[in-house]
Amino acid sequence: MSFSSIDITTEKSSKKGGDKWPWYGAPIFCVIWFTLFYVTVIPSFFSYPKMIYVRDEANHPDEFIGERAMIQLAEYSSIGNKMTGSINNEVHVVNFVLREVQKIVDQSRSDLYDIVSEVQYSSGTFYLWDTAASYDNVSNVVVRISRKDSPNDNYLLVNSHYDSEVKTPAAGDDGVMVVIMLETLRVIARSERPLDHAVVFLFNGAEEASMMGAHGFITKHRWAANCKALINLDSTGSGGREVLFQTGPNHPWLMNYYQKYAPHPFSITLAEELFQNNFIPSDTDFRIFRDYGNVPGLDMAHALNGYVYHTTYDNFKNLARGTYQTTGDNVLALTWALANAPELDDTSAHKEGHAVFFDYLGWFIIVYTESASIAINIVVSVAALICIGLSVYFMTKSNDADAPNAVAVRFGIIFLVQLGAVIIAWGLTLLVAVFMHGVGLGESWYYGIWMTFGLYFCPMFFGLGLLPAFYIGWTKHKTNMKLNQTIACFMHAHCILIVFLCLLLTGLGIRSAFFPMIGLFFYTISIIVQLILKLTIKKSYFMSVHLVFQLLPFFFYTYLNYVILLVFVPMQGRDGPDSKPDMLIAIFIALMTMHFAGFIIPILNKFRKSKIFISMFGVLTIIFIILAATPVGFPFKEDLAAQRYYVLHTQRTLHNADNSITQETGFYIQPVDTRYSELYDTTLKNVEPDSWLADNCASEPYCSLPLYSGRWLDWKDSARWIYSTAPVFPVVTELTEISRQSINQNKKRYEFSLKAGDRIVIYVDPMENVKITNWSFDETVLVDGHTAPYFIYHVSSMVKEPYNFWLEFEHDAANTDGPYFKLAVSVHFLYHPEYYTSEFKEFLSTFPAWTYTTDWFASYESWIF
Repeated sequence: MSFSSIDITTEKSSKKGGDKWPWYGAPIFCVIWFTLFYVTVIPSFFSYPKMIYVRDEANHPDEFIGERAMIQLAEYSSIGNKMTGSINNEVHVVNFVLREVQKIVDQSRSDLYDIVSEVQYSSGTFYLWDTAASYDNVSNVVVRISRKDSPNDNYLLVNSHYDSEVKTPAAGDDGVMVVIMLETLRVIARSERPLDHAVVFLFNGAEEASMMGAHGFITKHRWAANCKALINLDSTGSGGREVLFQTGPNHPWLMNYYQKYAPHPFSITLAEELFQNNFIPSDTDFRIFRDYGNVPGLDMAHALNGYVYHTTYDNFKNLARGTYQTTGDNVLALTWALANAPELDDTSAHKEGHAVFFDYLGWFIIVYTESASIAINIVVSVAALICIGLSVYFMTKSNDADAPNAVAVRFGIIFLVQLGAVIIAWGLTLLVAVFMHGVGLGESWYYGIWMTFGLYFCPMFFGLGLLPAFYIGWTKHKTNMKLNQTIACFMHAHCILIVFLCLLLTGLGIRSAFFPMIGLFFYTISIIVQLILKLTIKKSYFMSVHLVFQLLPFFFYTYLNYVILLVFVPMQGRDGPDSKPDMLIAIFIALMTMHFAGFIIPILNKFRKSKIFISMFGVLTIIFIILAATPVGFPFKEDLAAQRYYVLHTQRTLHNADNSITQETGFYIQPVDTRYSELYDTTLKNVEPDSWLADNCASEPYCSLPLYSGRWLDWKDSARWIYSTAPVFPVVTELTEISRQSINQNKKRYEFSLKAGDRIVIYVDPMENVKITNWSFDETVLVDGHTAPYFIYHVSSMVKEPYNFWLEFEHDAANTDGPYFKLAVSVHFLYHPEYYTSEFKEFLSTFPAWTYTTDWFASYESWIF
């Protein structure tokens, strides 16, 4: 069976359908592919090395001991919540790290190594996420290990953070990386292996507080200038295999070391490009080291079970057990490799563009330069087109073939039919997403990821298969082309579409253009093999050769599909109330699916009753839509996949222009997920109408809401408010105007002293005809011309003195007498549950079991100057 000329002349079966396979083979055919996925892809993703135990340490010199890291994490996690500024973070965790480091020093080869450790306290200001950020007295634990016989002053920096978000013990984010760093340091300190460059282990005390610990180190510490490369370790889940999702930038040599030395690779350029284009609602210290220290590096993070990220459930029990050895092996190997890399002595000499990289099922990793990827993509695309041309040419050479013009016309029509099928498949898939979002059934796949099969995979299969099936049935009596040849032409047509996509992405400079190139490469090889077989043994074995060469790309694409769903689905539950997660997931699935389904679905036409079987995918889509409307499709699950809300018990105090004071107290509820209407009949039944929010947004900066971070600026339109009694504050906010000076005829300078808690957000909103010309915060917001109101975020750690700042305004003659600006101060108390009122506790208890609240209390107070 072949689409070549010999196939046509040697096969004598009827072209009118006699060569079709029995109908019952179609479901068997699909089951085989699903089985291959389940027995190959899923086990590969969850494949972990065997843990090495402490009792076997003598048999594993210079190796990472996973059990020791696990024991350390149990203690770290038991400390509880570790927010920057809390006793747990600034005392208990710091002491834990220092104690473990001292154990390492005591056991180290003191004849070979110098190990220096210290606690760094730093203060500073910087620009981040359209805000001016500042900090005071945040802590880091810094450890440097160096060989006595290597005086080199160029260092490798390895970083993770020991602080946490609200309420979480942070076993996964980022405690496991802390203990992995400790074990890595211990193994190096006892080894005789070379260490050409010193390694600085930065145990970072303020990453969750807008990455202030990293900024304090890279801009203030005496070793910062010596750090020439970075391994950054973070998490957006609870363990598993850590994904390398950022490199460089512009230092492809780093990926060469990862390729050579990481024993358990898990990395793909696609993740880097998605992250850098804000598809991932997180950030890491990598940004700070890159932007403020110009330090290139590798950014790695765990992403398994993202449902527990920044929740109480990020605990020791829920961390995947295979994490310790897998990540530990990689981090130890990479630390040793990069610490001995000669590139550290002059990293600027190796700054030569981006790298393209991807692993294959975690078995191995492929790395090449961006310039090489352009050449590869173009060569493979051109080769694919040439091979398709040869294949179609041979179709005209059989004894009973149509005339060459007729074959060419038929192939042109088939190309248009396949193009229509792809458009229909995409259209149906996106239509389902729009429908699900529109009727309030979005995220039905959030807990049960299997729901994506019926909702988004099936319409792709249905769309890709039905139109070609109808065309084949309609034209089977109108051509001499055999069924195999027609099927081959559909796959040729799909290949041409993939060629266009590959060249388009390459032309746009998107490094992930390797993604369509993989499918093109294997399809082209299959055509070449068929031609070779024809020339040598006079047979082409079309179906057999094609299916064999589809195995590897099928595994690759379904592996990435699985990984993307596993990683991205939990993230959609915290991407904001205005996001459209169904649309995003549908686009990902459609893009991934067309790369393998377009070369497999056409084969269903070899079976009898193919149109009926392909239609079953459409039926499945309808069934799954119905399921989404039942409890089966409810997206949230208690303790496992909860719907997230921020809930702030808030007091709002407004000092009006007439010296009157308006005060309101209530619960500020900030949904983080799109389906918050689920609570309108219960917890949120007493919320104020939309007019309340509109009125506040019109009169006060940022709607007079105690927003906590820059991300909340985009969420505020979905804020909800329920009146309540007042919260109790451990510290009363006191703003004092220290001085007011006229610098010249139209400039004034105000100096303030603020006594408040350790998390402060300041809004500055100049009046009409007034602008800020300078202030004591980072000036980037002013220099870059950001529009008012201005958002300033300040964190202090165990500081009792008031926070002092100043602002300088310029006004024109129309506003000489003022007022000049509105100043609002929001103070957040994130780790003081002992001050919760009984009413606040009772309100929190009204949230259903399938929700998760990140809660604290806050004040908002504004003045007019």
